[in-house]
Amino acid sequence: MEQQLDLLPLALPGLELKRPIVISGPCSAETEEQTLETAHALAKRGFKIFRAGIWKPRTRPGAFEGVGTKGLPWLKKVKEETGMYIAVEVANANHVYEALKFGVDMLWIGARTTANPFAVQEVADALAGSDVPVLIKNPVNPDLELWIGAIERVNRAGIKRIGAIHRGFSSYDKTEFRNNPEWPIPIELRRRIPELPIITDPSHITGKSESIYSLSQEAMDMNFDGLIIESHICPEKAWSDARQQVTPEQLTEIISKLVLRRSKIGDTPRVTLDELRQKIDKLDNQLLEILKSRMKISEAIGKYKYDNNITILQNRRYDEVMNNRKTQAEEAGLSSEFVIRVFEHIHEESINRQNVIMNKELARD
Repeated sequence: MEQQLDLLPLALPGLELKRPIVISGPCSAETEEQTLETAHALAKRGFKIFRAGIWKPRTRPGAFEGVGTKGLPWLKKVKEETGMYIAVEVANANHVYEALKFGVDMLWIGARTTANPFAVQEVADALAGSDVPVLIKNPVNPDLELWIGAIERVNRAGIKRIGAIHRGFSSYDKTEFRNNPEWPIPIELRRRIPELPIITDPSHITGKSESIYSLSQEAMDMNFDGLIIESHICPEKAWSDARQQVTPEQLTEIISKLVLRRSKIGDTPRVTLDELRQKIDKLDNQLLEILKSRMKISEAIGKYKYDNNITILQNRRYDEVMNNRKTQAEEAGLSSEFVIRVFEHIHEESINRQNVIMNKELARD
């Protein structure tokens, strides 16, 4: 079901934001020299929106947490010298007041703040009465409702120019990503709020500068609206997140290589695509019928286990099934991770069905 929000197109004074929107600049504004040098290099290459962290929420104390308010005059100078628009992250009401006082053109709410409805509400209340565009990062954990809740809070404060930043989600398990992209979540956000621009943050998703292009292209293939990419004049000397930053030259190359595919289907290829979609629908129907049959068997197993006083969960059998399906997936050229996730859900539903059967039989006795 679509969410109903009062939104206007994302725009800046005198600048229509067209796809792909590119927001770039260092993870942190470290010194006035570093900030201005990076900004001039980006402006020279045609980039229009400059981002830099002023207040940096860090996981543990002792890490560099940004220069604070003293860095805002540097950003104001960036705006005056290059004509670029400036953007910063805000996490509380004071950040909002200070940023607006120094003429910041765009604000974003970070992942840690989005995860806290009280903090989001404080920021939203501070924004009331302003017309600054606000971008809202997904929360640290993969919670779509929490993300939408933050968007709604800002919108109810009267902010109509809102965008979402997809920066990936934390995971306890180690993966190839710094933050797992979990693409289905921003895709569902797009389905729920179609008019909401989505900007992907490949820097924080991958955590590795060499993977930024592939993540950026994937975001464009999803028909998302833009990219926020960390760019530093000398990444190896960055005070924070050096590994995921690129030089302005590298950023230019990344953007120049992006392929922007059509967001709408023309008349000519539509027949072919419709045919392919019909095949998908047919296979989906077959999958549903197979799942229906499988659950019937699970219910029969539940009855058998009850009659023979056997526990529902059989760990050895579960491990055997999952190992077999993983091997079969690899042999079939499928992602074993994807197949395991599917069968985990199937197993969970099978357990639920067996539990229902056992409870019914118990009630009869």
